[in-house]
Amino acid sequence: MEPVKFIDIHAHAYRIPVPFVVQFPTPAELVARYDRENIETGFVLPIVSPEIYSPQTNEEVLEMAEKYPGRILPFCNVDPRMLTNSWDAPLDQVLSYYKERGCRGVGEIMPNMAVDDPMVQNLFKHCEKVGLPVTFDGSDRCHNDFGLMDDPGIPRFEHTLQKFPDLIFFAHGPIFWSELGVFDDTVGQRKSTFRPDGRYISAKPRTGPVLREGAAVKLFRRYPNLLGELSDAAGVLRVDPDYGSAFLDEFQDRLFFGSDICFAEMPFAAKQLLDDWLAEKRISETVYRKIARENAVRFFNLPN
Repeated sequence: MEPVKFIDIHAHAYRIPVPFVVQFPTPAELVARYDRENIETGFVLPIVSPEIYSPQTNEEVLEMAEKYPGRILPFCNVDPRMLTNSWDAPLDQVLSYYKERGCRGVGEIMPNMAVDDPMVQNLFKHCEKVGLPVTFDGSDRCHNDFGLMDDPGIPRFEHTLQKFPDLIFFAHGPIFWSELGVFDDTVGQRKSTFRPDGRYISAKPRTGPVLREGAAVKLFRRYPNLLGELSDAAGVLRVDPDYGSAFLDEFQDRLFFGSDICFAEMPFAAKQLLDDWLAEKRISETVYRKIARENAVRFFNLPN
């Protein structure tokens, strides 16, 4: 099998890194890492909400894409509180502007608000109207965290999928992927937490086997507007390799590689998973190629 040039649909970079929380790579560091990892192209998702990271502008990411044509492609991002801090803000004006400038999606959306908050729903309404897919991170609480809050079983997200059938969602983050299967643990383990001194304490890793199918699998079957980005899924998939590889096989046309790179030498867990499972023959070359590259080429209409 010839080497496959991956496409990364979820990356981060700062033009000038700041020493807070994580050290996002510079655009040059990101491209250098891509060269080492045989990754052709990456979509950089700007951070605009202040709950955890230092916010950046969409213009910063557009500047990166101009400097590294074909290697960095831009998403835009819009905080749902923008313009009027209300449920009827005309966010389509902002989204249309950035779509015309070449942005290919919206994200990473991560203000610490409920998924069904009227302002969040207003943002989704306008993303659907303008025709831009979205990526958001999740949380299990509306305080002391970042990401859109949902309950166990992610019912607020399911209602959102129902409400906006023409809006494509790229599933991302531990809150969503914790719902891949039902495990013998507690719901508080769905996500990490902050201590009072600001340290981020990782949740206890999942342990297997999967007891039964989780909500995420059922949502994939029910809602064709749900796609999946695997950067935060690798750990859960590895818990029960038979279950995890069957999931990749069933939804092979709707899953995408993402790194969610937060520092230059961060391990690419999803890439390692795909490489390992291909070598172990848990997944086919067809599944590997689709998730690594071909689905992104098709969805974003990229050169093949």
